[in-house]
Amino acid sequence: MFTIIGIIVVFVAIIGGYLMEHGNLSVLWQPAEFVIIFGAATGAFIISSPKGVLQGVIKNIGKLFSSETVTKEDYMDLLMLLNQVFWKTRKEGLLALESDVDNPAGSEIFNGYPKIRSNPRILGFICDNLRVMISASMPSHELESLLETDIEALNHSKIVPAQSIAKVADGLPGLGIVAAVLGVVLTMGMISEPPEVLGHHIGAALVGTFLGVLACYGFVGPMGTNLEHKAKEEEIYFNVIKSALVSFQGGVAPQITIETARRTIPADERPTFMEVEEAIKKSKARG
Repeated sequence: MFTIIGIIVVFVAIIGGYLMEHGNLSVLWQPAEFVIIFGAATGAFIISSPKGVLQGVIKNIGKLFSSETVTKEDYMDLLMLLNQVFWKTRKEGLLALESDVDNPAGSEIFNGYPKIRSNPRILGFICDNLRVMISASMPSHELESLLETDIEALNHSKIVPAQSIAKVADGLPGLGIVAAVLGVVLTMGMISEPPEVLGHHIGAALVGTFLGVLACYGFVGPMGTNLEHKAKEEEIYFNVIKSALVSFQGGVAPQITIETARRTIPADERPTFMEVEEAIKKSKARG
């Protein structure tokens, strides 16, 4: 939603300012310039991107127009899920979690948090690392190293599409110049024409530079930044899980473990201590 609003604001500002100076919109409509710039940009992107990167960009591009973000409620659900997992482990032992992590769809714990259960990346991260804790008695620092490696790999698959789009944006001004130069070449073939004709063709050629710079800084570049922010959001979410699992593996009590995880949440989305305590009390009352 905000991406669409931003695109509209850019168009209104650019076109509105142009019209305020009594500009002629028909001059900006140069289909050949669009074909040269965006066709070449697409080709360059295909040349520079392996198949996995292309698939990653296509898969993530729709998220630009989604208002989905990690909210305070999402973090609260995560803390409550982890709290249930840790208390069950404290009472019944790690082996009691085996059926939950092997079949999350049939788990009473995971079924209480449908948003987490429906996200394969988050669910997989939690279950895979709980399996490690169940099957291998490793020190907390070794588990932390393993989790950091896992997070780095998961984040890589998200950040590469953002970086690829940013590189395409960097090339757009250059491709705009290519389109402008081609326009000038055509204009030079009409050098004997009257000044008004030459002026029209030179203006059309300069539209290429305009389009390349506008697409870079007004649209494609910000889209790459948007995807980078979304990747960072997910990385922070994974780090909250990591801090909780490492703390619990180190022998810390569940209530302190949850508080450790809460402190990892960014301040703007972080539930207060009392909100978490109240949610835990309600969860125990329902249980």
